[in-house]
Amino acid sequence: QVRLVESGGGSVQAGGSLRLSCAASGYTYSSNVMGWFRQAPGKEVAGVAGIYTVCGDTYYADSVNGRFTISQSPTKNSVYLQMNSLKPEDTAMYYCAADLRRGSWYVPHEYNYWGQGTQVTVSS
Repeated sequence: QVRLVESGGGSVQAGGSLRLSCAASGYTYSSNVMGWFRQAPGKEVAGVAGIYTVCGDTYYADSVNGRFTISQSPTKNSVYLQMNSLKPEDTAMYYCAADLRRGSWYVPHEYNYWGQGTQVTVSS
């Protein structure tokens, strides 16, 4: 009933930029937290950024802090991830997650809903 759809991924040279979007539909209530996660080949899912949708507070993994920016639409049914100064180590499948049950934004298993992912590939 809830659907999250990511878009905006692609291939880019190191130092380039991409803007990811996550469009949410089918919610019967607003998500308290929305997050961006990524999974690189052979790696576990890792939190990238999170936003607490009511207050607008944002949080970032140390690896992307200063380069990535998470934001939400005025209606709060979409979230975005602006990625600047991309590095090869940013290469991963990026996922949008919504509706945190409890705990911190960067804990994947506490989210109720996930998108299908969008691939980001950064070459040197």
